[in-house]
Amino acid sequence: MNLVRRPWSLRTEKTEKTVLGPEDCFLGLARSGENAGSRYAKLLLHSDQKQELRLFPYPKIGKGNSPVRIAGLPVCPKKGLRPKTSDEKKAVEVSSHMHCVLARIEEIKGSLDDPENFWKHLQEAWDRAEDESNPRMAEIVRQADEVKFYLLELEKRIRHVLRRNRELTPLNRVQEMDRSSMVWMVRQPGRTIAERAGADQRVLAIVRHESFDTLENRVLHAYLRLASHFARQWIREHERARNSRRYRAVEDYFRLCRRLSHKLTELGVAIAEPEITANYVLMEDRDYRTVKDAWGRLLRKDKAEDDLWAWQAESWTDFCVLAVILALYGLDEAKLLAQSPLIWKDEAVRGRRFLHDRPLAVFWLRNSGLIVEVQARPDEVSSIQFDAGANVWLQVADLKTEFLERRIPIWTPHSFCRMSPVVEAHSAASSIEELHRTTKEVMQEGLILMPAYGEVVETGVSSSAGVRIQAISIDAAGETLEAGKKALARFVRTCFQVGEE
Repeated sequence: MNLVRRPWSLRTEKTEKTVLGPEDCFLGLARSGENAGSRYAKLLLHSDQKQELRLFPYPKIGKGNSPVRIAGLPVCPKKGLRPKTSDEKKAVEVSSHMHCVLARIEEIKGSLDDPENFWKHLQEAWDRAEDESNPRMAEIVRQADEVKFYLLELEKRIRHVLRRNRELTPLNRVQEMDRSSMVWMVRQPGRTIAERAGADQRVLAIVRHESFDTLENRVLHAYLRLASHFARQWIREHERARNSRRYRAVEDYFRLCRRLSHKLTELGVAIAEPEITANYVLMEDRDYRTVKDAWGRLLRKDKAEDDLWAWQAESWTDFCVLAVILALYGLDEAKLLAQSPLIWKDEAVRGRRFLHDRPLAVFWLRNSGLIVEVQARPDEVSSIQFDAGANVWLQVADLKTEFLERRIPIWTPHSFCRMSPVVEAHSAASSIEELHRTTKEVMQEGLILMPAYGEVVETGVSSSAGVRIQAISIDAAGETLEAGKKALARFVRTCFQVGEE
């Protein structure tokens, strides 16, 4: 197996001699079945089924040695992290970017309720995401509205029990003795109880002490700790929404969770482990049951965090696919002829929240007389498609001739560092120009969509052979989402609409 730093690169490097860093894509070329036990996602399969392009996951701890040697990657932020060092700030920035990408993908779930107007609803949701003063809905926002009342009720009546302990107790305060206490009494020297009590007049007896360290309170404490983490994370990612109702609600909820957590700590309440068996109180008490259910939802999100961190590149590809379809949907002359059913996954599978057939969408451009198919993650590809390395394609056919007019590769490289659109566009153009020497297939345009990390850049590069590559950096929220969508819309118009340049 050989490693590839960029999907369009025709140059590969030996696995044992290469170390990948935060500026690289984690890709590899391998024979089908080679190193089958290693962890990877298959991006492209050659039509001869002998070669495949693989994507390797990012490690949670920032380093790894199998099957890829890695160095210098950001570490997945720990719960409750307050970034101080540059490395921690970079990790938090990447995590924030990942959550924004996932939020745009999760807009699919709400849009699926009306399949006929699915893309219209998704477009409206993405348009709302351009305004960062109106922050996105999230599980912690929902719980800040729905669970707060139950926490306030529990604060008034934190449940406690009386635990029975055997202690040396003054004779005048003895209320209960058990068999062990009686055995102790019999073994003491003396003929009367007073003599057996000794000089300090104490005997072993049952004493009841108030205790708050119950299973239901441990679950409550665990929930408060986890909810504080998610609330702090959400607040940090939505600083520009300070004046919004949702921001104030989450901020108040964060303070409430912190206050109650400190109170339980003072009362000596431990923290429950995730795998607990619910007792009667957790099942039948309304307030505790609500907290247990909310804790379960946050636990599932926390458990999925590691998987989402590892497969950010897959989530980024899904985001880019949706962005391209929305750009085509926004063309005045475009009419959606067909679309694949989307299967929503409540839990991400290797970074992917939805599955689909191919093509994902088919558009008719009435004025241009073209049929455009969006092919995302095609099953088996031709030699030139495999060598190009793009796992998203626009397949364009002319209705007048009914022949394939051209294919447009769309690359979705992902890395932890901001890429240079100019450098990447020149590199991709050189690779496509090299491929033209070995094939007659028409492939004159190409598009690169890369994470902007707060700085949108749009550049176009044309090679001597007439290959035009457009590179666009785009983010998933705020002004950078708006600017990236506009740049993507311009590229689509220049590719298809008559009279556009």
